[in-house]
Amino acid sequence: MTLDPVHVDDIASMASSIADSVDDADYDDLARTVWESWLDPLESPDGGLPIVEPLGEKQLHAADIDDVALTESPFPTVHGLDSGTINPTTFKNGLVLDVAHAAMAAEPSNLDLHRHRSIVMAAHTHDPVQFFDTDEWLHSDEGYGRRRVLSVPRVNRYAEGVVHALALYLAESAHALEHADAVSDLLILDGPVYPKELLNWRDRDAELKDLARDAKPKAVVENYVRLVERFVERDVPLAGFVKNPGAKHVVRTVRKQLDGSDAGRRPWVDDAAFFVSLLERREGADGDERRTDELTFTSWFVSRGGSDRQLSAEGEAFGIERKLDPEAYAVTFFVLYDPRTDVCYRVEAPYAFTKDPDRRADLMHHVVRDVAATRGPPLAVEKADELARVSVGEKAALRRKLSDKLDSDQMKSYDNIRWVDADE
Repeated sequence: MTLDPVHVDDIASMASSIADSVDDADYDDLARTVWESWLDPLESPDGGLPIVEPLGEKQLHAADIDDVALTESPFPTVHGLDSGTINPTTFKNGLVLDVAHAAMAAEPSNLDLHRHRSIVMAAHTHDPVQFFDTDEWLHSDEGYGRRRVLSVPRVNRYAEGVVHALALYLAESAHALEHADAVSDLLILDGPVYPKELLNWRDRDAELKDLARDAKPKAVVENYVRLVERFVERDVPLAGFVKNPGAKHVVRTVRKQLDGSDAGRRPWVDDAAFFVSLLERREGADGDERRTDELTFTSWFVSRGGSDRQLSAEGEAFGIERKLDPEAYAVTFFVLYDPRTDVCYRVEAPYAFTKDPDRRADLMHHVVRDVAATRGPPLAVEKADELARVSVGEKAALRRKLSDKLDSDQMKSYDNIRWVDADE
């Protein structure tokens, strides 16, 4: 114990002094004002097309958790897809690498499909001698497993982030394309429908902007574009379930608007905080009890903010040729709030699959139903996460094996030792 009770009391006292100047009720009222007055549509302060606009009628919905959990899904079968990594690892020989492992799950289960894996090792080095790198996949496990090494373009900074993003998104997108024909009714990606981290490189500093023009990042983004086209061709919907939405384009635009009105108040750290403020419902004499009997959620919106702009009809799509009407690729979304866990999720789908009112209603119904039943992600996504997840023990074992094969120790900091000792 490093804090005595008196120290804990001191910290609580400081928090109380801050709380006196912050009133959540004010933000709830402002959230309602933003919803009612500013999101139909949310205009860009710089002109041009709206950042966010309703797809169909703008509404707030609520569904009784027990009732909706017992309803039938509109989709007889649902598939989920996820990719897990060991996290970026640096070795003393200067090599920085990450390994991603993608899997697809089916509900009802398909054990043969579950056995398939796509593994990508993305590696970065400043050594002028390039290592083995090929577009071809090597197969193992009687054809159920395939693997590929990806040589990452050289960067002076961000090497860890770059190897992580390229390994993760290449494994995910390649595995989805490889097994697309196994999906007959619905595929839900564990995460956004496009590789947001790569798309954001276009808006980062000069080095990442240059990297975004390289053929390898473009090839990964192209996989997602082709995935949308493949599913449109087969008339099978594709969606993404974002468990930790980090978008900020709604609140960033609202803040710019508030600077000229409402005394420049700047609430909400991100869009998720705004939607929680909007969708959370309280009861009791002082409003201090959260209602937990219903899931609450928004209607669908079209998004053109942040990285979503790249795949909008007006975006550059990373310079990739789009074979469909550009509008078909636009990101659409709704936000779902689960009061039992006090968490909100963002559900995405390309406009090609939500322009039809019945289909977007079916997508919404399925996700709401599954979240009510699982108290978390849809069951197919949860299964895919279990298949693709690399445990802490597996990560440590893999790093030791990599160190042995590379004949180079992993670079460590004091925190590596500190936190291991603390866990023990």
